[in-house]
Amino acid sequence: MTVGAAQPVPDTAATDPVFSVLGVAPVANTLTPALRFDLHVSDPLGRPIHVLALTTAIRIDPARRAYDDATRARLVELFGAPERWAATTQALHWASVDVLVKGFTGATSFAVEVPYGYDLEVAATKYLYSLPDGVVPLTFLFTGLVLYAGEHDRLQVAQVPWSAMARWRMPLAAFRDALAAHHPGGGWVRLTTDTLDALAARKALRGDHSFDDTVRGLLG
Repeated sequence: MTVGAAQPVPDTAATDPVFSVLGVAPVANTLTPALRFDLHVSDPLGRPIHVLALTTAIRIDPARRAYDDATRARLVELFGAPERWAATTQALHWASVDVLVKGFTGATSFAVEVPYGYDLEVAATKYLYSLPDGVVPLTFLFTGLVLYAGEHDRLQVAQVPWSAMARWRMPLAAFRDALAAHHPGGGWVRLTTDTLDALAARKALRGDHSFDDTVRGLLG
């Protein structure tokens, strides 16, 4: 019996699409605040790709940046006392966006738009709002399908592997600028109807000119 030579294991990572993040900017003229992330994808095999159907999940990685004492105090509701942060600063899901990347050969750029609100009940928004400055560590996770031309121009389909990802440090200023364009000088907190009615009654009783005055009075 002849034993054949061991066959090399193909390096699939060398043939997978490679993603990177180029930049970010607020999206103008939208109903809610939104950011446009400019991304880049390259195909190491150089295939004529008809379309790339992607789902892009964006998560925040709190453990990948440093915090001063004042910021840790603002984030205690999310992560608890500072001595627990090694265990509690887990990734926060921010958004999942579907996008179709037009046909290309070799490499191309595309955009992912991420709308978001000012709802501080959402963990990712609460985290972003609590940061004073600096950068936000992000991880982009990609899944989907690659439709490309195979031999004799036959349509072939391949999966984007679960390992496809890109890490990037977003300037917090981009998030703040998008919020300021929609809520200049303020924001909002979601309250139930009963709470709003009670707040309105207190405002009338106190003779306050605005809800800001009423809330300040309640805060003492």
